[in-house]
Amino acid sequence: MATKTVTSIIDTSKSYQYVDNGDPMRGGMKDVYFSPNKDYVVAFYRDKQNYNSIERLKKIVTTYYKSFFEREGGDYYKELYSWPTDVIKEKDLIGIVVPTYSKNFFFAKGYESLDLLKGAEKEGKWYASAKFRSKTSKLRLAKSELGNWLSYFQVCVNISRGVKRLHAAGLAHSDLSYKNVLIDPVTKTAAIIDIDGLVVPGLYPPEVIGTADFIAPEVIATKHLDVKDPKRNLPNRHTDLHALAVLIYMYLFYRHPLRGGNYFGQMEADEEEDLLMGEKALFIEHPTDDKNRNFKREYGDNVKNFHPWTDLKSTPYSIAGPYLKALFDRAFIKGLQNPRERPIAESWEQALIKTDDLKLKCSNHACDQQWFIFDNSKVTKCPFCGTQYRNSIPVLDFFYEFKPNVWKPENQRLVICHNTTLHKWHVDRNIIRNEKLTNQDKKRLGYFAFHQGKWLLINEALMTLKDVTNDTEIPIGQSVELINGNKLLLATDKGNRVATITITNQ
Repeated sequence: MATKTVTSIIDTSKSYQYVDNGDPMRGGMKDVYFSPNKDYVVAFYRDKQNYNSIERLKKIVTTYYKSFFEREGGDYYKELYSWPTDVIKEKDLIGIVVPTYSKNFFFAKGYESLDLLKGAEKEGKWYASAKFRSKTSKLRLAKSELGNWLSYFQVCVNISRGVKRLHAAGLAHSDLSYKNVLIDPVTKTAAIIDIDGLVVPGLYPPEVIGTADFIAPEVIATKHLDVKDPKRNLPNRHTDLHALAVLIYMYLFYRHPLRGGNYFGQMEADEEEDLLMGEKALFIEHPTDDKNRNFKREYGDNVKNFHPWTDLKSTPYSIAGPYLKALFDRAFIKGLQNPRERPIAESWEQALIKTDDLKLKCSNHACDQQWFIFDNSKVTKCPFCGTQYRNSIPVLDFFYEFKPNVWKPENQRLVICHNTTLHKWHVDRNIIRNEKLTNQDKKRLGYFAFHQGKWLLINEALMTLKDVTNDTEIPIGQSVELINGNKLLLATDKGNRVATITITNQ
């Protein structure tokens, strides 16, 4: 074992050390070595890099690094990306320097009954399949590693923001997949890795077509064509959006949206795969075409071992709520073969956030998922364990003042359970809940409580809260009862809302 030193090709006054034990970690394209104190890694490309590839790397660690991180909000993105910080050379080998992932992206336990994954990177693949959740499987992940269903909504918010920021800069990841996204459901965090392959349209083309399961259908369908053929589809921002939709679907339902039982006749396995994921790709939950609605190809005769995720009647994609269902329809029906119809990353981010306002805690403390999304049904029950929800459910539907004394619905609501909090983004429609929110904007303005048989909203910081139905002001420190059919004026400034109250599941 030897400690070696390499020098930056961008600033020759900078050097880095790495420990060569003769057995580096091997990625798809690189050999990876830790620094002596493991605060960064040095990753050498096994293949010789051409001029264009080296220039791409230089730009990623200088121009793009500065534009992403050396401005307001940069600290948030430093946590979200595993971004290279320098380019180095040793003899004929080109490499990059990358900060080490946060400790929470390494398994503390791994499998429930096998001591094999401990210390391994938390690649998203471990969390995207029912195979690692089945109680009959030796490969079941430890409960301490899984988080709950709500954890994956925040994980997906972070991934969406990462893709949104790349696309805003005119970049494409080109190989977004569960191999290149690390996630931790316990801390609800994500890290997008393999940034060194970023695509800059017209300047730096993609070097790979992507990872199986995440390659867009149009890329698979034309991969046989010459790379210079104008009909050949290569990775770009639209293909990133397909991969993003697949990731979100898999993290919420632990199954692939296209990998079903569609049969094309006798053919070679690779030809069948290309049709299933490319030219003949079909959403497994397509509302009018059920050819792909079975999992025998994926799970064989053990389908029931992976219930409820392999039972599309028990866990249809609609259990994620109306905002996400609409985006899945666009991504996997309208946009599957029409890339320009795919939802952008910010649409996913906002739909996930709005869906968080529809959450309910399962009444069954032993439920694996713990949370579910309110579906407006007369009898509310958890779709995962079937337990009926025990409490009444107040629902606030928001309206905005379209013009003086004319209020229009906003297609946004807040579902209440004990200790649900009210925030500025609920009150003021001009406040967008994203990574740019200030700490002041994040503070809660009030909270809801079930007290002595009544649902109450306790006003903590709303300067003007009014029970419109009873024409009563609710000062700070006081509460107002939530009564079916009543209306609350949440504030009186421009951009503020009226909420109508519906109490269901009584």
